[in-house]
Amino acid sequence: MPHLISSLTELFYSSFDELGDFAPIDAPDLPEQYQALLAHHDHMTVTVEAWHNSLVDVRVLKENREGDLYARKILLVLQRDGTPVQLGIMRIDLANLPQIVRMEIESQALPLGRIMIRHHLLREVELCQLWQITPGPDLRLQLKLKDDPYCYGRTARILVEGQPIVELLEIVRT
Repeated sequence: MPHLISSLTELFYSSFDELGDFAPIDAPDLPEQYQALLAHHDHMTVTVEAWHNSLVDVRVLKENREGDLYARKILLVLQRDGTPVQLGIMRIDLANLPQIVRMEIESQALPLGRIMIRHHLLREVELCQLWQITPGPDLRLQLKLKDDPYCYGRTARILVEGQPIVELLEIVRT
């Protein structure tokens, strides 16, 4: 398992089996709707909101901190009906962010993408890897997946002014 996904997953799971079985996949091999949701260099907040035609709220499920490194496991849910549409794990280097941005992230009130866009941070989303995932029990529970044999996700980094600030695992449902 590549380093980025391992280092993010182990922040909140004692075993990959709880989350799922991950296999790398290329963009052309993704189902069409997942290509639109995952195979890009944009913030997932914006992409998920456009796909579902609804703003999303963030629900922080767990968090941890080691110095200026802040990590959290989140759900993005549709504002219109509370349907979960993304499970995410992120690790953020707060040291290199403006104080107001740090405070908004730590308040847990808004999705990360919305905060970064709102504060006009010079940022670049770097897609690292796309994943086909056989969902484990926690992923099925959190995203309310029934009999779906697979779901899909990505690992990415967000660079702010050229510096890697955020590492992400983002798993979506349609």
